[in-house]
Amino acid sequence: MQKVIEAAGLKLAYPRHEPVIKSASFEVETGEFVFITGASGSGKSTLLKSMYGSMPIYGGELQVGGIDMGSISGSKLYKLRRHIGIIFQDYKLIREWNVEKNVMLPLIISGFPKDVCRAQAQKLLTHVKLSHKSDKYPMELSGGEQQRVAMARALAHNPFLILADEPTGNLDDYSSQVVWDLLERANEELDTTILVVTHHIPEMLSANYRHLMIENGVLYEIH
Repeated sequence: MQKVIEAAGLKLAYPRHEPVIKSASFEVETGEFVFITGASGSGKSTLLKSMYGSMPIYGGELQVGGIDMGSISGSKLYKLRRHIGIIFQDYKLIREWNVEKNVMLPLIISGFPKDVCRAQAQKLLTHVKLSHKSDKYPMELSGGEQQRVAMARALAHNPFLILADEPTGNLDDYSSQVVWDLLERANEELDTTILVVTHHIPEMLSANYRHLMIENGVLYEIH
């Protein structure tokens, strides 16, 4: 299987601070479903940020999609992000855009025709059970609905990798189940690689998964 993420002795640190991640060596292959857990402040989100180029590499090596994140150029980072879906705990929807256009965003950036963007957005909004709210704006939705829109947006451009930071941390049970179901379906049906940072691994998950844990700045695999 092809390696999607490769880390060797990875260290991550904020300016003028001791490393948050002192040592992380692991590989993630195509089609794997991986959870990263750890206490608050352990560096889970920091590690995730490094995988989409929002956290510089302090030491060691990290490759995502075969690209060295320690020396990645702006143009290569832009291209890489076009093939990654990112789900944030705080949704990061564009307030001035309606639901449909928010879902269309990755496709608009990639230059797809408007009719293609709209068709894909409507298909995904049906999947997340929000097609009836396509003309609403983010602030007119509940938190759970906003996260489901963010989930649809992350899937819009058929990414090879989805990175999710506490995707259900603020959600009700129904919306949480919808999000997990969508992640499982993307993993099983599209062979999308899924990497999720979370405090707790959901009990209802049926997918086979790996469990990595950060403790005292060191990443371990839990078997």
